[in-house]
Parts: sequence; C-alpha cells; structure tokens
Amino acid sequence: MIKLTANRAHSNVKASFVLPITETPEPVSVLGDFNHWDPLADPLKRRANGTRSATVELEPGQCYSFKYLSEGGTWFTEPEAHSHQVNEYGETNSVIQT
Repeated sequence: MIKLTANRAHSNVKASFVLPITETPEPVSVLGDFNHWDPLADPLKRRANGTRSATVELEPGQCYSFKYLSEGGTWFTEPEAHSHQVNEYGETNSVIQT
C-alpha cells in the first residue's frame, strides 16, 4: 500500500510504503528514482501492527519508478501503484504520481 500526504510546510509530498509482514517475512527495502535505487537508503521498518513501512519525501507533480527488494534478493512491485511500466531491462517497475 502507498499513502501520499501533502506536506505544505515543506512544499513536498510524503510517500509511505507499507507491506504486511506476512507478505514479506524477511527485511525489505524500497528502491526507486527518489533514492538512486540504493538498497540501503530506505529499508521498511518492522511495526507493532504487523506491517513494515518506510516514508520518503518527494517533489510534488512528479512520476517516480520504484520496486521493493527483499533481503533474499527478490524484486517485486506494488500492486496498488498508480501504474506500472517496463524498464530498460524488460522488467516491470511500479510508478507513483505525486
């Protein structure tokens, strides 16, 4: 799940990426255009409510490609993304519009 929240005080958008722990039993990171696809930049942290989540600040009015990467090396997309697109490697990325 992705939740977008406008942060008017800082003229940006907060994007929260949330996954159920049952869906991802091992650690997961969100990688995308917003963090230069760095697997260490935005790990999803385990929450008491049975989820993992990470929040990043994004520029409004932009499209961002992203994917999730599990610690075991498995890439996967976000089913609730605004859209999906094929990348230069022939794989599918999730896309959000802020």
